[in-house]
Amino acid sequence: MSNEAVVVQQLLNGLSLGMMYALLALGFTMVYGIIELINFAHFSVFMAGSFFALWFLAALGLNGRSASLGGFALVIILLLSFLVTMLATGTLGVAIERLCLKPMRGISGTAPMITTIGVALIIQNVILYLSNFANNVAFPPLVPDQRWAVGETGIEVTLKNVLLWGCALALMISLDYVVRRTWLGKAMRATAQDPEAARMMGIRIDQIILLTFFIGSALAGAAALIFAVYYGLTSYLIGYLAGLRAFTAAVLGGIGNIPGAVLGGLLIGLIEALSGQFIGVAWSDVVIFSILVFVLVFRPNGLLGQTRVQRA
Repeated sequence: MSNEAVVVQQLLNGLSLGMMYALLALGFTMVYGIIELINFAHFSVFMAGSFFALWFLAALGLNGRSASLGGFALVIILLLSFLVTMLATGTLGVAIERLCLKPMRGISGTAPMITTIGVALIIQNVILYLSNFANNVAFPPLVPDQRWAVGETGIEVTLKNVLLWGCALALMISLDYVVRRTWLGKAMRATAQDPEAARMMGIRIDQIILLTFFIGSALAGAAALIFAVYYGLTSYLIGYLAGLRAFTAAVLGGIGNIPGAVLGGLLIGLIEALSGQFIGVAWSDVVIFSILVFVLVFRPNGLLGQTRVQRA
């Protein structure tokens, strides 16, 4: 394979990683945009989502040694898996907000953020216990290992890539429609801009915050299922490993900015794939965070972020 073909192949791989990171980063940026809170529990919600999907598939009789599905059966199983996983993680996000964060609303300082770190550790250990302390659990190989060669270049596009891109794009387009075109999206934007003015206009702030947590956590569940299908395994550690990159993507793009989260996710995915190929996997994080620091030195609000008015 020529050097040009290697670059193109890594760009395709990076696009797949970037789509996953973008979905996960959207949860961070939506919550921050509404209540200006870095929700580190989002890491563990993502991780839990992969196990929710694993247990759902096990209940259907599909395990780590199951044969790949195809055709109509694959479509139905994937749709059901997305639905169940997103509902489960969305409900978990709502529980976190109602039980742990709502009582602390209005408290200044770092206490709410530290609370999310504690919640993340609790979820991680609960999942570890429920999974019988297993690590690197095999995920059912739902998608056949089907590949299409691009001419004689050696570049390959896999069925996993195509499904990942399609699912991620559908979710991002749906979120964009909700935020830009629906009453809920207008209420979210009004709450993010000025919560007190939004309350005086009749918007129920508590419900908007609740729905924001549900949507953001549901997207984390979708990202978790994509991760598990793409890599063929899950672990109680994936929340930290993938979540940190997704958080970096949200900050890089401009935290609180939805298009910025998508842009940041795609950039992080591409950087990871290219640096892993040409510099070494061990140096990927060094490259990613070096670029993050460089960008934030010259654009403290991120690539697409804007200066926010500090709330009193």
